[in-house]
Parts: sequence; C-alpha cells; structure tokens
Amino acid sequence: MENARTLPVSHDENALDERSAAESRNDIAHPEPVHLKTRSVQARGQENPVATGLSSGAAQPARKGRGVLRAFLMLAGIAAAIVGAGAMWLRGGRVISTDNAYVRAAKLMVSTDVSGIVSSVEVKEGERVKAGQVLFRVDAQQFEIALRIAEAQLEQTKINLQASQQDYQRLLNDISAQEAQTNLARTISDRAAALLASNAGTRAAFDQAHFTLIASQKQLEAMRGQARAALTRLGGGADLPVEQLPQYLVAKAQTDEARRQLEHTIVRAPFAGIVTAVDHLQPGTFLVSQTAALTNTGAVGLIATDDVWIDANVKETDLTEAKIGDPVEVSVDAYPNRVWRGRVASIAPSSGSEFSILPAQNAGGNWVKVVQRVPVRIAIEPEPDAPVLRAGMSAIVEIDTGHVRTLPELWGGARTETSPIHATRGK
Repeated sequence: MENARTLPVSHDENALDERSAAESRNDIAHPEPVHLKTRSVQARGQENPVATGLSSGAAQPARKGRGVLRAFLMLAGIAAAIVGAGAMWLRGGRVISTDNAYVRAAKLMVSTDVSGIVSSVEVKEGERVKAGQVLFRVDAQQFEIALRIAEAQLEQTKINLQASQQDYQRLLNDISAQEAQTNLARTISDRAAALLASNAGTRAAFDQAHFTLIASQKQLEAMRGQARAALTRLGGGADLPVEQLPQYLVAKAQTDEARRQLEHTIVRAPFAGIVTAVDHLQPGTFLVSQTAALTNTGAVGLIATDDVWIDANVKETDLTEAKIGDPVEVSVDAYPNRVWRGRVASIAPSSGSEFSILPAQNAGGNWVKVVQRVPVRIAIEPEPDAPVLRAGMSAIVEIDTGHVRTLPELWGGARTETSPIHATRGK
C-alpha cells in the first residue's frame, strides 16, 4: 500500500518537473507578461497541492531558523550600538575642540607724536627688526632749533634768578641801614621833644625831627615790602639753589620737551617683529602727528614674532569644565602635519558679542536663542625649530580639560554643587 501511494506522487513529481522544464524553455523562447506568469504559477500550485504542501512544509523550519537569526542579529546590533554609544559618551566630554580659532600677535602702526617731513625710511617690506631699531626719520632741523632756544631760555632764567637772589640780599642790607636811620631819627625826635618840653628848644626843631622820623619809618616799611615781593618772586626760597626754584623748573621742563620732540624724530621699533605697509610711507611725506597712526601714509606696520598666541572662540556649552592652565594642542591649516602645544592663558569674562559694534537686541519679540561663543586665549609654548606663525592664520585647537564622565551624569545626576547665590538665598 505504501508503494502504491508513493508511485502516483513520484509520477506526478516527474510530470511536474517535465512541465516546469518545458515551460521554462517556452518562457525563454516566448516571454510572457509578469501578471500572466504569476497566474500560471498560482494555477500550477492549485493543480498539484500535494507537491506544494510538501515543499512548503520543508521550507517552514528553514524560514523559522532564519527569522530567529534575524531577530538575534537585530537585537545584538541594537545592544552593540547602545554599548558603543555609552562607551563613547563616557570617554567623551574631556576634550574641547573647535576650528573657530585664529593666530594672533601683537601688532600696531608705529608712528611718532611730532609733525614734520619724513626724511628717510630705514627698513623694507617684510624685514625683521629688533627692538630699538630705527624704522624711519623725520626732518629734525626745526626741532634742533627749538631745543637751542629752550636751552638758551633755561640759561637766561638761571641768570635772572641768581640776580634776583642778589637783589634780595641787597634789599636786606638796605633795610638794615634804613633801620639804623630810623633809630637815629627816633632819638633826635625824642631829644627835640625833651628840649621843647623844657623850653630849651624850638618848636621848629621838634617838628623837623618828628617828621624826619615818620619819613624814615615809611621808607623802612616800603623797603620791607620790596623784600617780601622779591622773596615771593623767588618762590620763598632765597637761600635755595637756583635749580630748585619754580622759574628754573619751568624752563627746564620746556627744554626737556624740546629735547624729547627732537628724539622722537627718530622712530624706533618698540619690540622685535616684522615690518609691513612700508611702501605707504615715502621720504618727503608730511607727517601729521594727530592722524599719523590712523592712516597708512604716516606709519609703518609692525607685527611681533615673539608675542604670539591663539584666540579660540569656544561655545559656551563646551566651557563647563575648561579652566586656566589646561593643556592644549594646536594645529594650523598652513602646516597640517605640525602640532603646537600650549596652555589656556585666560578665558574672557564675556562673550564676543558683548563688545560688538551692533550688539544683539534680545528684548525684541523676534528673539531666537543662539549659542554664544566665549574667547579663550591660548599661550603657545615656544619651539626653536617651529615654522613661523602669522597673525590671522586659521587653527584648530583641542583643549584637554581632564574631566572624566561618570554614569550618574548620564542619568542627570552630574552635579550637586550649590552656587554662591543659592547658598546666600538659603541663609
């Protein structure tokens, strides 16, 4: 019975295989539309339900195994992603990185505070100069003349003061002599009064002696007033050295100012660096001291080579753990294979927008919150063989804060510190 039952099945299977082969050859020779082909496949499945049932029954364990494997792989991938993301989060948060950073250097337009004609320019564009090296000169003739006049006035002031001191001493001697004359006139007047009282003298003699005494006293008082005025002109120091008297000090200050202006006709570099914008200053240019530093035609640009730093504009949300002294690695776009090392020198007390010409008006109704950036200055450690860093170059900085994240921070329990304001309110 079992053989009888299997024979039809085998016959049907052979017939089905032959039919499938024939249809395949026919499809290759005469391809039919997809929707017709789909219907033929469904018809064949209905014509031989036994074969279809056997094939689907054999495929069910394989499909079930593939479904379990697919679910396992999906769950494993999700778990790996979660674990990887957690590990990256725990290892992150330590380094602050930004490409909004630029090389900065001390720079200024070197000029002078005296007006005159530029006589010579001593440097060339891009030349390295040392501190104190001559950059250019202003015609010094008028300032030399002014200095000689001031020195002559100083000497004349000294002579006048010495003469005033001598006049004061002469006045004192005259006052002493006048005091003696006054005493003599007083004695004669007293004697004439006594003679008049005893009827031994005349009234005319008494009057002569009395008025002579009054005139002598008035003259003495006038001479004392002249002495006081002379002493006032000497600044109250008749016995002081001339160099300490006010008039001499004024003349000395004028001489020093004339000498200073003469010295400033020679413009020197205040620090070591590289000069630039030299071609704008030419011999023969009239330099106006009030506007020289505001125009390129009255000054020479100087950029320091020793005083160089990095200004990094860091997002406020990244500055949570940053502090002064944190180590920094700096790479400059111009030197991609070079890394500089430095330290955080300072963190600005305000964001960069606080000093902008047109600050944001956040009180308006169309306000949009924007993450602010805070300038961070980074001091570069000097290296003898390092290439030249030029002001304005773009850089990328990485600040190592040393902070290590923990799992409590992941669940929102990062900090329990109390700010000073809250502590004060609590009290």
